[in-house]
Amino acid sequence: MESLSPNIFVKDINETIAFYKHLGFHLIMSVPEEGTDLVWAMMMNGNVTVMFQTYESLADELPEISRKDGGSLLLYIRLTHIIEFFESVKDKVTVLKGLEKTFYGATEFSILDNNNYVLTFAEDIA
Repeated sequence: MESLSPNIFVKDINETIAFYKHLGFHLIMSVPEEGTDLVWAMMMNGNVTVMFQTYESLADELPEISRKDGGSLLLYIRLTHIIEFFESVKDKVTVLKGLEKTFYGATEFSILDNNNYVLTFAEDIA
């Protein structure tokens, strides 16, 4: 295995792209390549790649996909300079859990994205 890139189902790709741009992600590619009726998008920040796709685009092929926002998914994202990153996004997002040092030595915080998915950001700070 070489990598894992989650493909997260969302209702509104353009709204999701705008939200993740607040977190420093950049749009890498989309289907279609231009326009407002996007059905799929790939975004990247550093080595972290996330894909977003509309429920409708796979409704016939994979009806087993849950149509509920959020779900039982938490994305755990490691990064550097977590305090600076937290300060840059805290007023643009819904913070679920502020910066805290965990029992396993990481400094973390958690937010809710615009589709009700939980994102936890973490850094090992000496």
